Amino acid sequence: MNSCLRMFNFKPSLSPQASEGVTFIGPDTHAIQAMGDKIESKLLAKNAKVNTIPGFDGVVKDADEAVRIAREIGYPVMIKASAGGGGKGMRIAWDDEETREGFRFSSQEAASSFGDDRLLIEKFIDNPRHIEIQVLADKHDNALWLNERECSIQRRNQKVVEEAPSTFLDPDTRRAMGEQAVALAKAVKYSSAGTVEFLVDSKKNFYFLEMNTRLQVEHPITECITGLDLVQEMIRVAKGYPLRHKQADIPINGWAVECRVYAEDPYKSFGLPSIGRLSQYQEPLHVSNVRVDSGIQEGSDISIYYDPMISKLITYGSDRAEALQRMEEALDNYVIRGVTHNIALLREVIIHPRFVQGNISTKFLPDVYPDGFKGHKLTDLEKRELLAIATSLYVAEQLRSQQFLGSPRISLAKLDLNNWELSVQLGDGTYSVTVSNNGSTFSVEVDGMKLNVTNEWNLASPLSSVTIDGTHRTIQCLSRDAAGNISIQFLGTVYKLRILTKLAAELSKYMPEKAVEDTTSILRSPMPGAVVAVSVKPGDLVSEGQEICVIEAMKMQNSLIAAKSGKVKAVHCKAGETVGEGDLLVELE
Repeated sequence: MNSCLRMFNFKPSLSPQASEGVTFIGPDTHAIQAMGDKIESKLLAKNAKVNTIPGFDGVVKDADEAVRIAREIGYPVMIKASAGGGGKGMRIAWDDEETREGFRFSSQEAASSFGDDRLLIEKFIDNPRHIEIQVLADKHDNALWLNERECSIQRRNQKVVEEAPSTFLDPDTRRAMGEQAVALAKAVKYSSAGTVEFLVDSKKNFYFLEMNTRLQVEHPITECITGLDLVQEMIRVAKGYPLRHKQADIPINGWAVECRVYAEDPYKSFGLPSIGRLSQYQEPLHVSNVRVDSGIQEGSDISIYYDPMISKLITYGSDRAEALQRMEEALDNYVIRGVTHNIALLREVIIHPRFVQGNISTKFLPDVYPDGFKGHKLTDLEKRELLAIATSLYVAEQLRSQQFLGSPRISLAKLDLNNWELSVQLGDGTYSVTVSNNGSTFSVEVDGMKLNVTNEWNLASPLSSVTIDGTHRTIQCLSRDAAGNISIQFLGTVYKLRILTKLAAELSKYMPEKAVEDTTSILRSPMPGAVVAVSVKPGDLVSEGQEICVIEAMKMQNSLIAAKSGKVKAVHCKAGETVGEGDLLVELE
């Protein structure tokens, strides 16, 4: 099945059956209302003897009450929108000041996203795993748990990579979680597919987080390991049929991994939204055991008004290693042009030793990348491979430009087109590279090491399969120009290089350098979005770290702060305006 299916969680005032005689494919109104409200669902979970997180189960009135409750519970605490979901309206607070700020942002996000600004506060379980149980129930009091999904790789409380099953759960813990999930489903007379989410600590103690009364984004990985078509089962349940399976019939066959491919910049807080038109789009469906669920196509626009997900990319294997290897190959073969995307981050996560070992938690990203995501760090061999690939591509293009109808142009016939001495700039380094055209291969010498690169380049294709001394790589050439600048996606990360002939490199030393902008005295928008609030005006004195303005993008609010202390020189935005990435917002003297 290759489709994009979305079941929206709404609260109808009357059941569709009662008002129009139409059967809703999904749970009934009662279950949606009960489980859609985090406060009510937590009380119901307690009554159903489901493990719950300690906290305040009522509605928090204001920031002062939030501080009082947080002190009673004990820091750290989680402030959550009662009607929330998808990570929106959630903030962690470690002290009184963060509680007040969290109350403000969470209530605003909740009102913007759900039309309901009610909040609750509960104890924050530090360094947990996020593991959820898929349930399926019918209208005849039958309910099943369809094993678990590991969803711990997150940024801003939103899932990024999921897998099924989890490397962490043993059969006894899996059964206990499954039975509690089914008990909750039965307590609200749930029918259809749904998900009960848990936080699990290092000792495998688990706590109810919420129940999603819908088909979730990550449902395909459950379908892969169980063989059940959840959409088909939802339709059967809605029609009134009893479930066709017993709990003993539910298997775990193989392993499945899902990556959420987003239109966002992973180098900014692990993913700030990117907008634009998909100028080129090609899904990696030729890779075996790959499924892509998407709602876009080449030419589609990504706007600031909706979730930035481009697609969900799923791979399946007989075991975890095979599923991850296929995911790596699929990510390398995914062509997305026109917007910034997060494939570099996804690829780095699935090959990271901690992830491969299964040593993960919801703090994986900040723990592994404490200074933010910087892309793939090349080994010495990988750097040589990249330099060899880039220079081979450069020479191949030069050879093509000097051919006419398959023969050298007359005016250039006396040039030696078989040997090239090049200077390559990569990052802060400059490298001398020699390339020899041997007909079937390019022989490239980098730092005294020789590498043989296939030269069967299709310069018109967005994907190039390259063999370097027997190692196969899939690369994407994103751009190249007459000045020798070239951008290559290699091992998931985009690298910018400048390739010059020996003469051009000597002459380039005389070119003036562009002055670097002083970013400490200005504030630019890190993303496209809408200005929610501006906290300063010209003449105001601000201190380093002080909030300057708030930008909302895709229903998430982001506080932008001053990089240094100073006096406000000019304000170039106001509340209600739409701004683009890089737009100047505020200047300091």
